[in-house]
Amino acid sequence: MQKYIVLFFLMPLFLFSCKGDRAPKGIISHDRMVSLLIEVHLIDGRMYGVYQSQDSINKYSTSRYDALFKRYGTDSVTFKKSLKYYTFHPTELAKMYDVITTTLKQKTDSLNTVQRKDDSLKRLQIKKVNNALPE
Repeated sequence: MQKYIVLFFLMPLFLFSCKGDRAPKGIISHDRMVSLLIEVHLIDGRMYGVYQSQDSINKYSTSRYDALFKRYGTDSVTFKKSLKYYTFHPTELAKMYDVITTTLKQKTDSLNTVQRKDDSLKRLQIKKVNNALPE
């Protein structure tokens, strides 16, 4: 009889300890979190790409983050809660960062291609101007 009582109390504990694949309520979904993290990293890159003091970086980045969170319909508290959730699920976070790094690399490659084309056009224009000048 005692065995059945122990089983009776252990069974709900076992059932509630099994977690599903879904994130709990209040956590940003996988796809939205990927998009949001891409934007966060782009903002970070913009802010640290120009030389500024740490105070002005914090001042201007806060307004950019707030605008980003507003655009995604979330807030910094939910973002931090979601990021904390995903850090406790490293395989999920690794999948997310695979997509993030691939996307950021594609953006960098496309920017580099545009920059190379722009540099080539500038060199051609300079060459034409130099050839047109009388000696």
